[in-house]
Parts: sequence; structure tokens; C-alpha cells
Amino acid sequence: MDINYIKGGVTSPKGFLASGIHCGLKKSTIKKDLALIYSEVCANAAGVYTKNKVKGAPLYITKEHLSNKKARAIIVNSGNANTCNGDEGLKKAKKMASLQAKELKLKTDEVLVASTGVIGVPLNIDAIKNGIPELTKKLSKDGFDNASSAIMTTDTFKKQLALEFYIGDKKVTLGAMAKGSGMIEPNMGTMLSFITTDLDISPNLLDEALKTSVKISYNRVSVDGDTSTNDMVLILANGLAENEPITEKDEKYEAFLKALNDLNINLSKNIAKDGEGATKLIECQIFGAKTEEDAITLGKSVINSSLVKTAIFGSDANWGRILCSLGYAKVNFNPETVDIYFESCVGSIKVCQQGSSIDFDENKAKEILIQDEIIIKVNLFLGDEKAYVWGCDLSYDYVKINGDYRS
Repeated sequence: MDINYIKGGVTSPKGFLASGIHCGLKKSTIKKDLALIYSEVCANAAGVYTKNKVKGAPLYITKEHLSNKKARAIIVNSGNANTCNGDEGLKKAKKMASLQAKELKLKTDEVLVASTGVIGVPLNIDAIKNGIPELTKKLSKDGFDNASSAIMTTDTFKKQLALEFYIGDKKVTLGAMAKGSGMIEPNMGTMLSFITTDLDISPNLLDEALKTSVKISYNRVSVDGDTSTNDMVLILANGLAENEPITEKDEKYEAFLKALNDLNINLSKNIAKDGEGATKLIECQIFGAKTEEDAITLGKSVINSSLVKTAIFGSDANWGRILCSLGYAKVNFNPETVDIYFESCVGSIKVCQQGSSIDFDENKAKEILIQDEIIIKVNLFLGDEKAYVWGCDLSYDYVKINGDYRS
């Protein structure tokens, strides 16, 4: 099966439009803060949400509206999370949906809601109300770029992708935009992702595919170990590709799942790479584990270690920090069988064998680690399971960014 990446984002599939504007939620008048995704026909829809016990008001409203597994639009604001605002927060999230629905001549429950930004500050619903007419008027096929800009907070670059693949003789397109750079931990932390497709697929299978894909993509990202409150992945599938409907787990379903996984893993890597203050993407590959869950837990322990992250920032081949982080992960393994490698685009080097030091070329290791995408490969020699997880280094700028986040 061929997957072809194309230029674009959430409007690449047939029947989708998008827009993004500045409505006044952010202090800077040049930063967009309100986005809209719209399907010209009714779409099947599904969502996955943060597991934090403290959840933003938009999540409750979106879950409620997705009870029928249908949607036409998603409205998203940045600059304010609309979290920890009590009943007023819920009323405002609902009002965001109803105002947008009225402007689009839709039912309120056809509009999904998302917010991201500062927690515990009342949402300026009047700014959103005043911005919705312009936001709606600017809906277009070219609006994907502005929409992607409008959901950014401390992100340093837009995260959007589009791809094409075939089911039979029908071309199917997937588009997406995501945001996230801090307070990122597995189970959806300060991360939003919105996926569109013109695929014709049943609501139940769309929901299952999304949940399956999230487990091996977004839920394997960690920037700083803080699981946030607001964040979710939403997908809309409007059926305009006119493929033979996917109603069972057959080869058509597997083709879609493969494409969805590819898209989500690439977006996840971009999120990890754009961690607040980050200079390097870290991919930790755990091999030879007894179970996949063990491999995930060990990999997360490595990428969440401040000492590992700072060593990678400094291009220091300090493999002892890696072995140490494996050791406190509460997974049973034998340290005396562990091999560790560092890899990047310029090569690979083994730095630890059977849990002990070996002679290796420090200059070569430095050359490998000075690159901006680093792989830490760990072989446990205990079983046949593996997992890949993604994180980033820890630089001076992380503290600076989070020390004055509200200013």
C-alpha cells in the first residue's frame, strides 16, 4: 500500500473548509486565536480525551455532542483553556458551540468545541461571539494554514499534514492539524489534534481506529511529564471519497488504519520535537521486552528523565543516566543483559554492553549526538516485544518559557 504525503492540512480531503482569525483572546493582535473546521456534509466523528481528572469545560461539551457520533464543525480557541471555571465555563463552552452553529445554520450538537491556553482564567466569550461571523465568512479551502496558526500557544511551528492513499480505485485523503509543545505526557497532555478525511467508514469502526492509533502515537509522546487538562484528538469522516463503505475489519479497514497511524506518528514526532525550549527530538526504542507495556513504561522513563534529557541537550554520551532511568521504571528486567546504542542521521554507536561500560569513540558519539534527531536504542534481551516513544531534550529555554507563561 502506497501512502503519498501532499501539501495541505485539514482542508485537503473533499468537502472540508477551514479558517483562523484573531478575535482578541490573545494580547498580541497579530496572533490568531480562533479556528474553525467545517464539513460541507454530515460526517461521522470520534474523539479521544485526556485522562487527567481535571478536565476543561470544552471536553464535556464535545463528549456530549459526540454521543450520536456525528458532527459538522469544530471551533477551537487558543489563549484560554476554559478550565477550572465551574458552571460558567461549561455555559461558555456550550455557547461557543451554539453561536457557531447558528452562524452555520446547524444544530448546536453538530459543533464540537476545543480550547487551549491558560487554566483558571474566565473565557472572554464576547470576543469569540464577535469573531464568529468573520471566522465563518473566511471559511475556504485555503484556510487550513490560518486555522493551524490559530490553535498555537507556545508552539514554534505549525503542525499540519495531509496524505493520500487508495481503497480500490478510490483516492482517500487524510488531513490534520495539531498543537502542543509543553505539559505533554502520554494520555493527551496540552495537545490538540484534529483529523479530517473523506473516507466512508462506519462510526463504530472510525472510533475504534482512532483509539487504536492514539495508543501508538500521541500517547507515546512526553515532553515534561505533566499531563494536562484540555486535550483531545478529534476525527471527522464525511464519506465524499465514495469508496466502498468500510463496515468491518477487512483489508480496507487495515489500509485506513495504516494511513492513520502513519499520519498520527508523524504529528506526534513533530509535537515532541517542538517541546518548549527543545533543540532535539529524542526517540527511545525499547527492544527485547517481555510485554509491550513493559517496553512503553521503560521508554517513557528514559525520555522523561531530566538527566537523560540534559545529557542529550549537551550531546554527552552519558549512557549511565539511561540505565539509571530504566532501573526506577518499576519494570522487572536484568540490568546485566542490557545493550544501549546512540543513533542519528550520521551513524550508530554502541555505548553499553550487558549493562557495563565498553570502549567507544567519544568523538564519534559526539558527532552522532550533536544532530537534532537522536535515537536511543535499548535491547533488554528478555522477550520479543518492542515499543517506540518520543520526547525532547531539556534546555535553558524550557525554564524561561514556563517561568513567565502568563505574562
